[in-house]
Amino acid sequence: MKKIYFFFLLISVTGMIACESDADTIARRTAEAQKAGQNASAPDGMAVFRQNCVVCHGADGRLGLNGAKDLTVSVVPLQERIEIITHGKNLMTPFGTILSPAEIAAVAAYTVSLKK
Repeated sequence: MKKIYFFFLLISVTGMIACESDADTIARRTAEAQKAGQNASAPDGMAVFRQNCVVCHGADGRLGLNGAKDLTVSVVPLQERIEIITHGKNLMTPFGTILSPAEIAAVAAYTVSLKK
């Protein structure tokens, strides 16, 4: 009798753990879907770059007008790019009051993708 009781107890506990895991999985997948939905509305870094940066950097990042750096060979880390875009550097316009932080981050990420 004790063996049967233990067997049913074991099955019950296993079932609860399985249900808990399913609930966790559903919650995780829901959070991922919401995050993906938020990312879908994130600014398009290439579009913002084309609108604000091509005059000096060129569409491919190599133009170099007014002392603009060649972005295809830049080794500047992402966080520093965000700072430069926000506050400007040398002749570069500071975009902190022109672009939103999300747009600045998107442009910075896009400039990294220009590296050859």
